[in-house]
Amino acid sequence: MSSVAQRLMTIEEFSRLPGSEHKELVRGEVVESMPLGAQHGMVVLTIGTLLRLWPKSSTGGYIGVRAGYTLSRNPDTVRGPDVSYMREDWMSQKSVSEGFGHMAPDLAVEVVSPSDTEVEVREKVRDFLSAGTPLVWTVYPRTREVIAYTANGLARTYSADDILEHPDVLPGFSCKVAELFE
Repeated sequence: MSSVAQRLMTIEEFSRLPGSEHKELVRGEVVESMPLGAQHGMVVLTIGTLLRLWPKSSTGGYIGVRAGYTLSRNPDTVRGPDVSYMREDWMSQKSVSEGFGHMAPDLAVEVVSPSDTEVEVREKVRDFLSAGTPLVWTVYPRTREVIAYTANGLARTYSADDILEHPDVLPGFSCKVAELFE
């Protein structure tokens, strides 16, 4: 029996795919995901809103929702976290392009859906951390928890009553975890 090697897709080819809103490129292969459920969408909107309000009164920066970031090349990986944050000093308004970001975000937030497997979630976290993202949050609506992963390899679980803050990446930002689910 012989096998035929599948040709890996490039970022340029991926960007031309129709209907790529629910797709990511992972090591050259297209991975489709389910559309957001109602609860998932509400949590994403809440997190995006809390983060959007914070830099306006603090350090500045840009918040994205399902924005694609180039995390590696050869093979190519483009991931679109549910919510992301980029410090203002890393990008200017002029450098915000219509295409995928060319660097990893400072914060990547993944809201875990019932259809997500733990293996898939952990793979996304590893991809962001390997690309240089200093902080990744995985948000679990079902248990009302957040696991924060940092570049030094540490992870901390926050429950509903805990205060979520990371002054090294998000100076001045803090909120009670329960607020993410309101």
